[in-house]
Amino acid sequence: MGFLSNKISRDEVKPGDHIYSWRQAYVYAHHGIYVGEGQVNHFTRGDGQETGTGTFLDKLVVSSAPNHGDTPCPNCGDKTKVGGVISSCLDCFLAGGDLYVFEYSVSPAIFLAKPRGGTCTIGASDPPEEVIHRANFLLRNGFGVYNVFKNNCEDFAIYCKTGLLVANTDVGRSGQAATMVAAASVVMSSPLRFVAGFGSLAVAGYGMYCVGRLVSDIGMRWDVSKVPVERLVADMDDIAGLETKPEEDDKTS
Repeated sequence: MGFLSNKISRDEVKPGDHIYSWRQAYVYAHHGIYVGEGQVNHFTRGDGQETGTGTFLDKLVVSSAPNHGDTPCPNCGDKTKVGGVISSCLDCFLAGGDLYVFEYSVSPAIFLAKPRGGTCTIGASDPPEEVIHRANFLLRNGFGVYNVFKNNCEDFAIYCKTGLLVANTDVGRSGQAATMVAAASVVMSSPLRFVAGFGSLAVAGYGMYCVGRLVSDIGMRWDVSKVPVERLVADMDDIAGLETKPEEDDKTS
């Protein structure tokens, strides 16, 4: 792996690794957990789509589910209409792209040296056996509703690796989402209008961008807690039950 690139060969990938592959001319990356024997567990939106924002992102971020036209993958079958946490072979997960590994326990200097979010974190990974247990448990039980900013494929992989959940759900654990929010904050920031000179404006803007990314990283946030995967799923079931109960009550009344 290089200083700016986390690209690896297939021979280097290990069970429990958080891996990703760039999509759509490097607009975004799709993330998953390599669980061994050529299989990757990853989180997708229903019908094979990764976003559901109602914005232009829905057109840029397309399906991540395996799509082989009229000839389904002999290993995975036809999963173009499947959503949630799914298991795919490595070829289908990569979808023709290169293989990258997400790095954990990097220094703040290394983190900031990589200007794109979604490639590394200051946070530490749990042992591979715990990571694989979470990934397989969520494959069977789900990871909630997909949301590009609050609960996406990178959020899924980071949770599997760390067991950490964010209490404030405006932005989840995803470095890609944090990058978008940090960039938007710089553009919308009114104080920058009063900075004299283009050079000073650029420096101040980049500084704000870096700070925004750093404080949003899972290894730096204060609003995170370790949540066992069994409790996570039980809590999701409880929330789903509360959401459906009014409809059931209406039917019985």
